[in-house]
Amino acid sequence: MSTNNRTQLKGKILNLKDLVEYQPGSVASRMVIKNSCGSITVFSFDEDEGLSEHTAPFDAVVTILDGECEVWVAGETNVMKEGDTIIFPADVPHALSAVTGFKMALTMIRGNESEKESDSQHPKDDMKFE
Repeated sequence: MSTNNRTQLKGKILNLKDLVEYQPGSVASRMVIKNSCGSITVFSFDEDEGLSEHTAPFDAVVTILDGECEVWVAGETNVMKEGDTIIFPADVPHALSAVTGFKMALTMIRGNESEKESDSQHPKDDMKFE
């Protein structure tokens, strides 16, 4: 998607699973936003499609928008369905395979080791809401 098309999405209410259609026998994607901090991309996977085992240099957040898939993370296998989210840690092998056709949102968080902070350095995480 061109930068101009992504700009047209800004300020609009979006239903992410409606941004990409299933394509028979393939994987389709649509970039929602991308900048130096990261990106959000929506994917659709037809039945029996997937992503082979790989690693990424950054943490990646995957939320299932429709359907079901099997995920492998560091040798552990689980099934994810609509509404489920997983954080793939940077540099850890992972893969996805469609159980049914499925759609997902991939949020890539770019950064480097010096930017990683421990949870104790985030005082707002301890805030309580009533």
